[in-house]
Amino acid sequence: MLESKKNIVLTGGHGRSTAYAVVCEINKRRKDWKLHFIGSRTALEGTSIPTLEMKTFPKLGVKFVPIFTGRVQRKFTIWTIPSLVKIPFGFVHAIYILFKLKPRIIISFGGYSAFPVVVIGSVFRIPIIIHEQTAAVGRANKYSSFFASKIAISRESSRSYFPKEKVVLTGNPVSRGILAVKPKTIIGKLPTIFVTGGQTGSARINSVIEEILDKLLEKFELIHQVGSFQYDKFVRLREGLPKELKKSYEVYSTISPKDWPNYVKKADIIISRAGANITSEILISKRPSILIPLPLAYLDEQRKNADYAKQFGVAEIIEQDELTAAKLLKKVNHIKSKWNSIINKVMKKESPDVKAASALVDLIEEIIK
Repeated sequence: MLESKKNIVLTGGHGRSTAYAVVCEINKRRKDWKLHFIGSRTALEGTSIPTLEMKTFPKLGVKFVPIFTGRVQRKFTIWTIPSLVKIPFGFVHAIYILFKLKPRIIISFGGYSAFPVVVIGSVFRIPIIIHEQTAAVGRANKYSSFFASKIAISRESSRSYFPKEKVVLTGNPVSRGILAVKPKTIIGKLPTIFVTGGQTGSARINSVIEEILDKLLEKFELIHQVGSFQYDKFVRLREGLPKELKKSYEVYSTISPKDWPNYVKKADIIISRAGANITSEILISKRPSILIPLPLAYLDEQRKNADYAKQFGVAEIIEQDELTAAKLLKKVNHIKSKWNSIINKVMKKESPDVKAASALVDLIEEIIK
C-alpha cells in the first residue's frame, strides 16, 4: 500500500489520558506529521453523548475520523444485538478510511473501535504499535497483538500476555498537566475529595456518595464527576443543600483533558474506579486514594491496577460487592487520619510513568525511520 509520510493514525479509547498525552508529546516535538484519530462518535451504545476524543482532539490539531462499528458488551441490553450486527461494518469502514488516509503508522490504544483499524492496517502492511494501559491485558489488545509490529506495555505484569519479541516496556503515558501536579505535603484544613467514575461516571459510586453526602460535606470539600446520565440529578441534589454545604460541593458531568489536572491538583483524597489511567495519575500526583475496581473488567484488570497502586503505598481498595455508604465513610476518615504517614512513605518513590509519553513517541519515530 502506498503511504503518506505525514499521515499518522491513532485509534481506540483512552482519549482523555493516554492518547491525549501522546498527542501532546508529538506536538511538543513539532513533528511534520498530520495526526488523525479514528474512534467512536458516542461514549455509550444507544446514546448521543459524544466521546471526549471527538470533543478534544480537534482542538489539538488532530482530525477526528468517526468509525461505524459495534462492540461485544459486558452484559446483555437492548443494544447488544444491534451492536454485534455493526461489527462487520467496522472492517469495511476501516478499509475505506485507511485507503483514503494511507497512514505511515497506526498507534492503537485498545478498545472496540481500534480492532478493525488494526486488522485492516495489517492487511495493508502498515506498521502498527499497540499500547496496553493496564497491569493485565485488554480484550481488544489481546487479539490485536497478532497484527502488531510492536507492543508497548505499562507494567511488567502485562508481558506474559503478548509475544515476547514484540514487547517494549514504556510505562503508561500521562499528560504534561498531570506531570506538573506536585505531591502535597500538608492536607487542607477542609480537605478536598475528588470523586470520579470515569468519563461516563459510576452509578454505584454515585449512589453511595449520595447516601453520605451531608456527612462528607461537614468535614470535606467535594468535587464530584458524576457522568452525563446522572448529572441533572446531582445538580438538583446540590441545589437542595443548605447554603453552608452547597459551597463545598462541585458537580461535573465530564471534565476535559485540559482541565483534568486542575482537579487532581486540588484533591487531598481521590475516590475512583481503578482504571489504568486514573491509577497512573494517582501514582504520579501521590494522592491518597480509595479505589473500587470494576468487577466486570476483562481479566479483572482493574483489580490488578488497584493492587499495583496499593503496593506502591498510595491506595486502599474496597471491593464493589463490599461497598456500602458506612464502609466508604469509615475508609475516608481512616485515610484522613493517616494522610501524613501515607505521604511520607511515598514521597520519594518515582512512578514508572513519568517518562512514558516520551518513550512511546520515541518508539513511533524509530519505526517510522
